[in-house]
Amino acid sequence: MTAAIILASASPRRVELLKQIHLVCDAHPVFIDETPRENEQPELYVTRMAEEKSAACRAQLGAGRPILAADTCVVIGQRILGKPVNYTDAYEMLSLLSGQTHQVMTAVSLRGRLHSRALSVTQVTFRAINEAEIDAYWRTGEPLDKAGSYAIQGQGAIFVASLQGSFSGVVGLPLFETAQLLAKEGINTQYE
Repeated sequence: MTAAIILASASPRRVELLKQIHLVCDAHPVFIDETPRENEQPELYVTRMAEEKSAACRAQLGAGRPILAADTCVVIGQRILGKPVNYTDAYEMLSLLSGQTHQVMTAVSLRGRLHSRALSVTQVTFRAINEAEIDAYWRTGEPLDKAGSYAIQGQGAIFVASLQGSFSGVVGLPLFETAQLLAKEGINTQYE
């Protein structure tokens, strides 16, 4: 069976989320400079990243199947928390999130006949976490490739006291918004 879309990502979580809405994709990761611009607002940054990923993938593969890209960032105040580079970085991020409410922003960019985009913003509140918990969590290996150093779909869920918004958006692909974009391209994600 031919995949309906190209996913410009190496994320197994995004592939699984697309399967959840009965969409087959071919993953084609692209690598771009993900450095925020000076004074760039988080909403603009995450949207730009998703758009640049879909554009880079289209440039590599040419026209054809629609290309879906997404980018997720964790934001506290106006500070963008990316993926940790080491234990110290992860410890700082998790300490900063401890007992606080932060935002998880996931932007989606779909290039097909049209270029459409969406942004999901979710409020996530962490309970207070202590140093021993951060150390133990680091040793699981889970924080390594996650924005904000945690995975809500994994063991990091024990830190989440409440969530207001899109769970799938926090995981890395907001399914409500994604399905709306796909529908504009005539790609059905509903049961027949």
